Amino acid sequence: MPPKASNDTLRIPTKLYRIGEVVNYTPFSRQTIHNYTIMGLIREAQWTEGGHRLYDESVFERLSKIIQLKKSKTLTEIRQILFKEQASTAGKAGQDLQSSENN
Repeated sequence: MPPKASNDTLRIPTKLYRIGEVVNYTPFSRQTIHNYTIMGLIREAQWTEGGHRLYDESVFERLSKIIQLKKSKTLTEIRQILFKEQASTAGKAGQDLQSSENN
């Protein structure tokens, strides 16, 4: 289905990547991407009707961060760091939403 135009602007769909494409653009193997997904280090954005994971562009930022953190941290430590960052980002988004509702 083509993107719908509203007020003369087009909504550009987000590019989604299959696991093989993520593997082609990163130094990680298919198994590592799968393991990181299972561990919660990265997240799929959607699933195909056939049950394949699809990742959005944010997965590359996350994998870049993992590469940097792996230089000095274990996967368990990386998971804790990423979860804390995610929680603080979610909390900030909630605060922003609440303050905009109060105004």
